[in-house]
Amino acid sequence: MPATVSARHADAAELLRGSLVTLRRRCGKPNCRCAHGDPHETPALSYSEAGRTKTVTLRAEDVPAVEAALSRYEQARAQLEAQALAGIRALAARRARRARP
Repeated sequence: MPATVSARHADAAELLRGSLVTLRRRCGKPNCRCAHGDPHETPALSYSEAGRTKTVTLRAEDVPAVEAALSRYEQARAQLEAQALAGIRALAARRARRARP
């Protein structure tokens, strides 16, 4: 079932904090390719919450949207940091003006 227009719009504004990682593991089946070769790989979002690292496994088709949401978060964080720095500079300038006789 295709996503609705409002659902697509909500996804475009979504922010995610964390890191995109690849989980690698062996399934345990003796005849599987992972038993003697490359392990199975699964994309995942790793993030911290209340001091604990948590992981959300993803489907391959989820990865582009997750990457975009992570990028939006980093852009928003950088913008907030720049605004805070500008506020500190403005405060310092006001204090310097008041300190002059």
